[in-house]
Amino acid sequence: MEECLVFDGVTFSYKENRRQGVKILDQLSFTIHKSEFVSVVGPSGSGKSTLFRLISGLENQDKGRILVNGEAVEDRLGHIGYMAQKDGLLPWMTVMENVRLPLSLKGVKGKNVYKELLDKLDRFGLKGYEQRYPHELSGGMRQRVSFLRALLGGFDLLLLDEPFSALDAVTKSMMQEWLLKQWNETKKTILFITHDVEEALFLSDRILLFGEHPVKHLQEIQVPLGRPRTISDLKDPQFTSLKEKLLLDLRNKVTI
Repeated sequence: MEECLVFDGVTFSYKENRRQGVKILDQLSFTIHKSEFVSVVGPSGSGKSTLFRLISGLENQDKGRILVNGEAVEDRLGHIGYMAQKDGLLPWMTVMENVRLPLSLKGVKGKNVYKELLDKLDRFGLKGYEQRYPHELSGGMRQRVSFLRALLGGFDLLLLDEPFSALDAVTKSMMQEWLLKQWNETKKTILFITHDVEEALFLSDRILLFGEHPVKHLQEIQVPLGRPRTISDLKDPQFTSLKEKLLLDLRNKVTI
């Protein structure tokens, strides 16, 4: 399989002073392949957000290499789509203006672009909301706008940092199924942070489990469920058994 993201012996420490720091990653290596859906799961403070900051280029590693599509690019943020827990929509812009923002920054304009965006908004269930402002939308709608904006950046790799954690249970379930549908259609590579074990199992091809300090390796769990998936798959005995095992693994990694 073709590689999309590679960590090759990456070490990173948060510097407390000039002489010493808190080591988070210690010669960590792993690979994400193109079109994979991989979830990152671990206790709070285990380094999940640090991982995303390194991938996006908001932090720089002390040692090792980070490759995106085979290249060690310095401006990784310009090669990666990012969607955070908070949707990040600009409140003074309409839905159309928000989703058009990545294209506007690239200087892409024209009537054909507007028509294409209308079509995408329709497919994302946002037809008729083009001129609404973020505060006029439901939580699920805001996240759909945010995801569409990330897609329009044109990047193969999307980082999703707990995008559904603030949603109610019903909306969250619907958004999970919706996300799988979009991923299946776009074939993007998705790296997804979540604290929800069931969510990780339902969405992912693989799960990378954080635990040790500093992080020297990530425990890998292959999800044996076929695709496409629906909510009814959550009742599968194989799913339930794997969920229990994963929860036990996480409990063993938590220090209270």
